[in-house]
Amino acid sequence: MSPTYLVKRCGLIVYTLAVVSVIVFAITQILPADAAVMMLGQNATPEALAAVRERLGLNDPIWMQYLHWLGGVLRGDFGTSLRTGQAVGPMMVEALGRSLLLAGLSIALMLALAIPLGIVAAIRRGRFADLLVSVVSYVGVSLPEFVTATVVVLVFADWLQILPATGYVPLTEDPGAGLAHLALPVVTVSVILIAHVSRMVRSELVDVLHTDYIRAARLKGLSERTVLFKHGLRNALLPTITIVALDIGYLLGGIIVVEEIFALPGIGRQLIVAIEARDLPAIQAGALIMAATYSVANFAADMAYAWLDRRIQYD
Repeated sequence: MSPTYLVKRCGLIVYTLAVVSVIVFAITQILPADAAVMMLGQNATPEALAAVRERLGLNDPIWMQYLHWLGGVLRGDFGTSLRTGQAVGPMMVEALGRSLLLAGLSIALMLALAIPLGIVAAIRRGRFADLLVSVVSYVGVSLPEFVTATVVVLVFADWLQILPATGYVPLTEDPGAGLAHLALPVVTVSVILIAHVSRMVRSELVDVLHTDYIRAARLKGLSERTVLFKHGLRNALLPTITIVALDIGYLLGGIIVVEEIFALPGIGRQLIVAIEARDLPAIQAGALIMAATYSVANFAADMAYAWLDRRIQYD
């Protein structure tokens, strides 16, 4: 992989974030919210409101306000929350860590289940196992997050009473309780991911197993295990990486619903609270951080392509 390609990709990420920053800042400017009123309250005097607007630069032209905000972002300063009076950056980064923990556990569970399900469906094509995986996948894709969340809460928290329905406990404080509180959100997020990826693995592996190089590997006397995992699955996983990278976008959107349902204090829930309170700095920071996370995830997917298939070279 050439250094020129890496520089171009990093430049593309920077360009994407610059465009997103303009869009996010423009949208927050047209929201029906006054930062001075949010800070001082509805009963503040006109003199106090004018002083706050002057101190925050709200009387400056929009383009000047954007440059001032962008300069702070480049220094790592996302501004001060209008709701809490605290720095937005550390608050959003901490919330992002919780969301990434949920996303990471969901992806790990998805890979642990979806790939074996796809393999079983592919090698038993047209049989009962293939039909069962297909039915489960179609059901998983058709269920929205709030329905899946309701079902898992009813089953595991209400009927069986083996897992807590809502709340969050940091893993650093109590790993057992922390994982117990994360279990239902992880299952909810993983359902659609497993459905997507298992169908993709099954479809691609069926195609790969009928290619000429797989026939040649079998004619050479290689074991079926070696043919399947070393030659077949490695190439079948390339399109799967694309699906996983695209599902990162789903995670960033779907996690917002899941975090709100399970009262998980991640970046999605922080964004909902910020929107309800018209907390403009928090909205801007949250949207920009989520866009940066998605850009980095797509870049990591490209790196995984080259690692899985040495024939792929980025020049």
